[in-house]
Amino acid sequence: MLRLRFEFAESCKIAYAQLLANRTRSFLTALGVIIGIIAVTLMGTAIGGINTGFNRSMALLGDDILYVNKHPWASDRDDWEFRNRRDIKSESADRLQTIIDATARSGLLKAVPTASTFKNVVRGDFQASNVFTLGTTDEYMQIASLDFRDGRFFNATESRGARGVCILGCDVADALFQEQSAIDQTVTLGGEKFRVIGIFAKQGSFLGLFSFDNQIVVPLSAFRKFFAKKNSESDVRVKVRDKEHLEEAKAELTGDMRRVRGLLPDQEDDFAISAQESFKKTLDPIKTGIALAGLFITGLALFVGAIGIMNITFVSVRERTKEIGTRKALGARRRTILLQFLIEAVSICLLGGLAGLFFSYALFEVVGAAFPNFPIEFSLNLVLVGLLVSVVTGVVSGFAPAWSASRLDPVTALRYE
Repeated sequence: MLRLRFEFAESCKIAYAQLLANRTRSFLTALGVIIGIIAVTLMGTAIGGINTGFNRSMALLGDDILYVNKHPWASDRDDWEFRNRRDIKSESADRLQTIIDATARSGLLKAVPTASTFKNVVRGDFQASNVFTLGTTDEYMQIASLDFRDGRFFNATESRGARGVCILGCDVADALFQEQSAIDQTVTLGGEKFRVIGIFAKQGSFLGLFSFDNQIVVPLSAFRKFFAKKNSESDVRVKVRDKEHLEEAKAELTGDMRRVRGLLPDQEDDFAISAQESFKKTLDPIKTGIALAGLFITGLALFVGAIGIMNITFVSVRERTKEIGTRKALGARRRTILLQFLIEAVSICLLGGLAGLFFSYALFEVVGAAFPNFPIEFSLNLVLVGLLVSVVTGVVSGFAPAWSASRLDPVTALRYE
């Protein structure tokens, strides 16, 4: 054991001396590994960012909410099969809630109607365009987990009385009021006056495509009065009792909605029930494709780097054939020679891996500064994976040259010119 430790230490010293003596060659050899490690870490960062952003977006939809719509979320809305369906009426929520309350041990808790459209919001010379406008009831807060930056949600009296009140998303409030207080101020929504009674705290965006901060919420009765027949869409959102039994709750909701819609047993459903799982099933193949493409690029870069290291290690063995013969003539074992060249190959890969991690972190900081809302993270796991890949690449690419060096006949090696 003591001899092996001595041989390892001596091999490390020889490897260090060789790297110093051939700095340029060592750097060019390590370049392939540097590119490969950058590819590994960037791929890991990208996939981690996609997963983080996806999970955040799913949390905004609510993992305990079922959505009753006319169209399935993942469908083409121009499909005649869905366009010919009856609209989802907001009154359906009241009938559905009656069934839920009358069902013993129901897996459903609360049904709330919503309707939505897109409108421009104006205040004086300031305007927020294409703002997601949601109409709902005061019971909406029983199914949504929303925080307020200022103000409050509308109450039952305001909801039932079609009062012209609204709650703004923080981006809309900032665009219309800059640094001024928006509470009790008036905005014009689709040509109608509404008084601001609340501002939501920042929520973020859904997969970077739709911002939950670019919205305005008004009482459903006011929405019906002013916007109901202007390209609006209605749905019913249902909170489930236990999100761990979402499929059972979905089956129950399907049966309840068939009763609400008056469908006969032989008639197909003329509605769709969606949840965040629908997006997961749609996006999982995309995430898998990105991961496979990243693995292919990473593998190709590391393969090129490994070939370069193997080639230069064979050159090094050829250049030092006499040295190998002298060492073996003086009693060096085969494992000593094997260990020496293997450590040289691993050292080049490890230094290349460290350089690759440094450049990857620099790129991570640049991207983070340029796109602060982009969900990326440079974790310790990525560093460990990068170093492990570097070591494995060094062992795999350096083993064949090291093995050939250890098998050299000392007499033949000493006579080599």
